[in-house]
Amino acid sequence: MKYKIFISGVQKELKKERRKVKEFIESSSLLKEYFVSFLFEDLPAKTQSPKNVYIDEVKNCDIYLGLLDNEYGLIVQNNLSATELEYNQARKDEKEVFVYIKGTDDAKRNDKIKKFISKIKSSDSGHCYKRFNSMQELESQIHDSLIEFLRDEGIVGRSEFDKAICKGSKVSDLDENKIHWLLQLAKEKRSFPVDKLSSIKNTLVHLNLLKDKKLTNAAICLFGKNVKKFHLQSEVKCIQFYETEIEKPFLSYKIFSGNLFDQIDQSVSFVISCLRMPVIQQKGTAKVKRPLEIPEFVIQEAIVNAIAHRDYNSNGAVQVMVFNNRIEIWNPGKLSSRLTIDRLKKPHTSYPNNPLIAEILYLADYIQKAGSGTLEMIKQCRANKLPEPVFNADKREFKVVLKRKIPKLKNTQKNGLVEGLAERLVEELAESQIRILHLISADPKISKKDMSNEIGISTTAIDKNISSLKKRRIIRRVGSDKGGRWEIIRK
Repeated sequence: MKYKIFISGVQKELKKERRKVKEFIESSSLLKEYFVSFLFEDLPAKTQSPKNVYIDEVKNCDIYLGLLDNEYGLIVQNNLSATELEYNQARKDEKEVFVYIKGTDDAKRNDKIKKFISKIKSSDSGHCYKRFNSMQELESQIHDSLIEFLRDEGIVGRSEFDKAICKGSKVSDLDENKIHWLLQLAKEKRSFPVDKLSSIKNTLVHLNLLKDKKLTNAAICLFGKNVKKFHLQSEVKCIQFYETEIEKPFLSYKIFSGNLFDQIDQSVSFVISCLRMPVIQQKGTAKVKRPLEIPEFVIQEAIVNAIAHRDYNSNGAVQVMVFNNRIEIWNPGKLSSRLTIDRLKKPHTSYPNNPLIAEILYLADYIQKAGSGTLEMIKQCRANKLPEPVFNADKREFKVVLKRKIPKLKNTQKNGLVEGLAERLVEELAESQIRILHLISADPKISKKDMSNEIGISTTAIDKNISSLKKRRIIRRVGSDKGGRWEIIRK
């Protein structure tokens, strides 16, 4: 069986490119074995409506391949061109979608094509788009995309990292205590049968962590005493920033490179240590509770997914970045071609990039096998009145963004002067700077130490923000450090 590719794009403007793409696929010794292309202009004249023909062809295809340039094309239905109608149908039917945009100067494009490009580039689409400047570049990009598609389908060889033999490794490189810990946890959480008298080798066989009687990469990453000895890329970089941008100096920076269980636990602990835990008095009792501003499950699920599904053939590391207003978790590797961003928000099947690693993490109750984790993340964020997690994907990376709660300042009321100033300067002022203005408005004699305690950042960060506000002539200090006061001078 061959996969059918529907080639879409304004026929008149992209006549040459459309034809060249079909010829390229048909002339490639590898691609022609697996793909057949459809061009509307190759069809004989029919009495059937052209719109019905191309929509039916999109429904029957496996891959939508869109080409875009400056023109939007003739309006066909509902104020939409044939190209956009075809794209919408492919997206509705959850087809594999590849879009290639000619050139980089979007300013000269038709307004409707600009809007269409923005729609494709939206993180909600989850679709692959690339830019090209020549036919040679376009052919190369299409070749890479189709080969990757075949790899995801299991048709051409994908080097599965976790199933490959870890060269030079021995059973003595494994932490036996960690293996016993896993077995006990798997028995408790998943009713996994445990034979306490079984040897480590037999246990590894039972866990599918040996290949040709040799340790796999999964075995070393999960239970290795020194994982970095074999896999330098197996690490998580955790960074806490002072504000909302990636800027040095960092507030905190840690690299975790132990076994995958330790990487997960330590990364989650790092994030939790950076979060605010407000004290909430319970009604009718002296007891208080200190809930995390983001549920721990949401944090752990995002980190576990990044570590479990990352591309271990990449030299990149998983990165966890904590900002004042959000948390970002990045991992090298693309989303499975069987999934889109939209599908992550609905019940879906799990397609792990590293099935052996995912299986062991499942036994340890670190992940849910049914692909329900992202749905539970969304559910818990809603329950805690937080924005839903934002998922972003491209060819090389996957990112999750978790929005943080901005705490209400104690002993301050909204001030019209500050609110108006913040509204006018919203693009210029950082969150902490707006909160400093509220504090100064409420108490012009407030100390930097008190600002630090109220906002929850260091006095060094307070100094940095005050310096910025002074340079912009928004505030000034009147009088001495001890007896003076702050004054808002920019109205």
